[in-house]
Amino acid sequence: MIAAFLVALVVGVLGIDVRATIGGRAAVDEPQYLLTALSLAEDGDLDISDELYDRRWRAFHDRNLPVQTQPKADGSAISPHDPLLPILIAAPMGLWGFEGAKATLCVIAGLAAALTVWVAVRRFGVRPALATAVVSVAFASPPLGIYAQQVYPEMPAALATLVAVAALTGSWTWRARIAFVLAVVALPWLSVKYAPAAVTLALVGLYRLWRSRGRLAVFTLLTVFAGMGVAYLVVHQLIWDGWTVYASGDFFQEPGEFAVVGTDPNYLGRSDRLAALLIDRNWGIAAWQPAYLLVIPAVAALLAARPRGWAGLILPAAAGWFVATFVALTMSGFWSPGRQLVVILPLLLVVIAWWLQTAPPGVLVSGAALGFVGVVAMGALLIDGWDRRITWVFGFDKVDDPLYDGWKVFLPPYQEGAGAEIWVRHGIWMVVIAAVAALACRAARPRGEAVGSGSVAEPSDVEVGSQAR
Repeated sequence: MIAAFLVALVVGVLGIDVRATIGGRAAVDEPQYLLTALSLAEDGDLDISDELYDRRWRAFHDRNLPVQTQPKADGSAISPHDPLLPILIAAPMGLWGFEGAKATLCVIAGLAAALTVWVAVRRFGVRPALATAVVSVAFASPPLGIYAQQVYPEMPAALATLVAVAALTGSWTWRARIAFVLAVVALPWLSVKYAPAAVTLALVGLYRLWRSRGRLAVFTLLTVFAGMGVAYLVVHQLIWDGWTVYASGDFFQEPGEFAVVGTDPNYLGRSDRLAALLIDRNWGIAAWQPAYLLVIPAVAALLAARPRGWAGLILPAAAGWFVATFVALTMSGFWSPGRQLVVILPLLLVVIAWWLQTAPPGVLVSGAALGFVGVVAMGALLIDGWDRRITWVFGFDKVDDPLYDGWKVFLPPYQEGAGAEIWVRHGIWMVVIAAVAALACRAARPRGEAVGSGSVAEPSDVEVGSQAR
């Protein structure tokens, strides 16, 4: 855990000096979070009108900010972003500026890495050395290595998701239930886009509670979640004048706050993101860290074997992938690749580590080789970023990395528009993915019969720890 923590922390800190855009070390939505944190630290409120008037963003952004906030009738300006991230970074922002805020996120990334190792070992019996290697390589690679220091709610959301899963898959004590509730409730306060993952985790928790404690306990937890949901909506109506924070956004005044998913969304067209989020030439996570391809056989094997706690991993991961596919306005916005998936990537790392536990040596060697490509990509991005040849938002695909340049030619360029070449590559990849998943599923079935549990109920920590040892 310490090793994974240090890797994530160091990689994150190394990325702080890379500019977000040519015009700023923090850019796009980052200044909104930073200004809100500054307002909380200095004024104790969410109103950033005075920070905007005094151009406080000049400390981390060289040019004028794009307009995001629609001023209210009383002259106040509330940023159209949920408040939990600014609350988390308010103290370091007030004390040490934006570098302190980013360093705090690096610590959060380290905690997420450490907890990922802990969940893999204590809950799913993965060897500590293997879990540490998988997690460390992932946090030393894009996208986790990038978002370790980006001022977005992604990494805190990943940590909250891990806390919920750790509580859900362990001994269902009252402390675990309190941690579970706090983690689930935190997700929508980080961003409303995490609400589907939060709901999925809540449903899995309710099912487990029904199995272990009965109807009264389920009713109690439902009441708590319902109360938290009502509080969320009431607070947003009072502060943002809508059901979500987007009600205060300048862009959403005319079409309405729910235009954040698109004014005329083409859900059929968005369906290609199911694959593109993984294998797009520039925006897929496997383009930058090819070891994420292991998620295909790993998930297939998990679904076939269904070890204890499998639902707590796969269902919220599926919810997060669904949001990134169909709800997000775009997968290629003004940010680095993989942003929409960061919240669930640690869960997928646990799945990969669990599968590698029984993989033959050849698979382990191949996985290590793929992981090396991703670590090199992170190093190349940092070096070119320090030299101001690229930024996190623009030009990252022009990075001086021969391994990435050689690998990406095999990937479909989904974001470059329709064309025969794209769909031929897409078809080939779909056949390969289906074949690999089928083979992994078939190989895992005997182990699944031996495990013999599709339940989300878990043994005690002592039992799981002894199995891991």
